[in-house]
Amino acid sequence: MTNQPYEPYEGYDPYQQQPPAQPQWGYDEQQYATQQWQGQTWETQTHAPVQAAAVPPTAPAAETAYLPPQSYERPYVAEQQQQPQPQGQPQQVYGAPRAAADPAPTPAPADPDSGYGPATLAGNARVTDAQRARLEGRSPIIEPGMQPALLTALLGVLLAATAPISSYALVVPLVILQAVTAAGWFRLNGMWPARQGIALAFLGGVTADVAVLVAGRDQAPAAILGPLGVWVLLTLVLQLRSHADPDTRMHGLMATVASSALAIIATGYLGADPDTVSVGAAAVAVAVLARALPLPTPASVVVSLLAAAGAGIAVGGMTGLGTKGALIGASAGVCALVGHRAASYDYPSRFVHFTAGVALPLTAAAPVVWILH
Repeated sequence: MTNQPYEPYEGYDPYQQQPPAQPQWGYDEQQYATQQWQGQTWETQTHAPVQAAAVPPTAPAAETAYLPPQSYERPYVAEQQQQPQPQGQPQQVYGAPRAAADPAPTPAPADPDSGYGPATLAGNARVTDAQRARLEGRSPIIEPGMQPALLTALLGVLLAATAPISSYALVVPLVILQAVTAAGWFRLNGMWPARQGIALAFLGGVTADVAVLVAGRDQAPAAILGPLGVWVLLTLVLQLRSHADPDTRMHGLMATVASSALAIIATGYLGADPDTVSVGAAAVAVAVLARALPLPTPASVVVSLLAAAGAGIAVGGMTGLGTKGALIGASAGVCALVGHRAASYDYPSRFVHFTAGVALPLTAAAPVVWILH
């Protein structure tokens, strides 16, 4: 038996050595070599789908990764790529993040003498007290105050004083009342500037005045209701020709119709008896002044109505109406408080107070004075 060199059979390793490991790609290379877009992206609409491609082991991951178009933020991305990654974690390359926003500038402090809040950054130059109250959960109602009440009283005294003189003398303060009513109603509805709507409403009031002067007090109902119907139809036609969106068109239609109606209804002072006009205008003047006094709201309302009734009795005694003046004065006072309340509602401003706050108490009382004359 001859000695032959020992040859281990296939598969037997006397030293239990494992075969040399095949070179494997790193985690990054495997990730990017097998990466495939899932779902449809904006590129698949104009380009062919991206196919999986083998990446040579020597190619670094940063060179094979998809990089979006770079802009002025490129240094920021490069800095992110140079940061060391923890062991065993893939190096992730994302799109360039947005640049850090600059700190918001601090609003300018409020002027204590202006009566308004500080400037904002959302487009509104000022924040009114009513807006701040609504944001804080409080009531946005702000009453016009004593200065508009004094102007209302002055205009009411002019109406009461000129009514017994002649209709043409009464037209002067009445035209002022109609102009302030038209402008104030549009501003109260947040529509400013609205020169065409204001001019249209004011023109309707002047047209009604002319119609009453021509036809006389006996034909006042037809002379007032006729222009009112014509102006509603005219406003509707003009709004249908507008190219604005439906919501804006409807808002403008309602504001123009309401403003025109108020300006035309104010002509009731011209169609009523002069003594009744004097009683009603004086009652409104006294009621508004009493409402502006620094009293609690319920007490202020009661005092205003009592003052209006008292003024009606006083002026009615001078004009020969007697006790009927109390009814006219109290009714005019109620309408004046309604107009005062309307001018105080929802985001009023100084312009609203000195237009709608001045005119609406007198305008709201015109139908009562006309009906009770």
